[in-house]
Amino acid sequence: MRSLYVSSSLGGGHVEVCEACGTERVCSDSCRNRHCPKCQGAARAKWLAAEQALLLPVPYCHLVFTLPHTLNPLVRVNQRALYHLLFQAATPTRQEFARDPQHLGAELGITAGLHTWGQTLTEHIHGHCVVTGGGLSAEGTRWRAGRRRFLFAVKALSQVFRGKYLAGLRRLRSQHQLTVAGESAEWVAAEAGPKFLHQFQARAWVVYAKPPWGGPEQVLRYLSRSTHRVAISNPRRVCVGDGIVRFRYKDYAAGGTTKVRELRAEESLRRFLLHGVPPGFVRIRHFGLLAHRTRSAHRTRGRQLRAVAAAAATSLLPAGPQESPPASAATASPPLCPTCRVGRLRVIARLAPQRGIPP
Repeated sequence: MRSLYVSSSLGGGHVEVCEACGTERVCSDSCRNRHCPKCQGAARAKWLAAEQALLLPVPYCHLVFTLPHTLNPLVRVNQRALYHLLFQAATPTRQEFARDPQHLGAELGITAGLHTWGQTLTEHIHGHCVVTGGGLSAEGTRWRAGRRRFLFAVKALSQVFRGKYLAGLRRLRSQHQLTVAGESAEWVAAEAGPKFLHQFQARAWVVYAKPPWGGPEQVLRYLSRSTHRVAISNPRRVCVGDGIVRFRYKDYAAGGTTKVRELRAEESLRRFLLHGVPPGFVRIRHFGLLAHRTRSAHRTRGRQLRAVAAAAATSLLPAGPQESPPASAATASPPLCPTCRVGRLRVIARLAPQRGIPP
């Protein structure tokens, strides 16, 4: 709730005015809470700079592993265990395919991030993964490049991912480590467990491989936009008042058209709170060549092998426009007025924080 307290400016802030149309708005100060829709800009920039420094001079791929929506009620009351299980199932799936000599026969570098919402703030639990388009051979003497169009077949990945996640669910249930409540209460009875899991075994799970574009820096920049904010950012809000919240969203079923959704304030708040992660939960993780314990040695060896093969290597990534690096806070221009889209906003007053515990 502290992020909501900050968004109300009770934690201090400032007043901005547009130099063109005279519109005034109140902006709250940063709370540095990772769930706050306002305060993740600095964390995103810091994470992006650190990740870009780790990049190897190789193509990268973008994979997405999605849980079925019918699992949402169970995940809702077991967030820590089942979010962690998503990482535990997705990562060995990729590594199993990569280490198989029939597919690649190498160790990948993986950066994975948890993402739990859709464009309208509904539950859509999935993991984004930025994966090297190749890896180090088991003996560490060769860099094995992946296929030109895709790394692995997504249908095969989907089947293995489904099997590993459901096996993890069975294990947690047998160890009595799952909470069942509300819509998931039907899973309490011993005879209900196999029936409950069978419905997920019988359907295909979605694993999506996005084609690489632009370069690994651009993929990381895309990933940072979804991993360093929760559910919604302030610029997407169109109007808040009279118990109504209106916000912009992209309707991908309509070709990515931007639309406006209206929700009651209570429903908007309920949806937002669905996406808070448990205290101390790590939403962004590194595996394989990028695992923290062996990252330095693997990166050095990977760069050496890529340098040797540079003359013969062919990039898997199509050429594309590169985004310019974001301006630093010291040199960035004042924000554009959201009302007239012409003038710039300047600070005209400071608001002192109200002392005491947030409501």
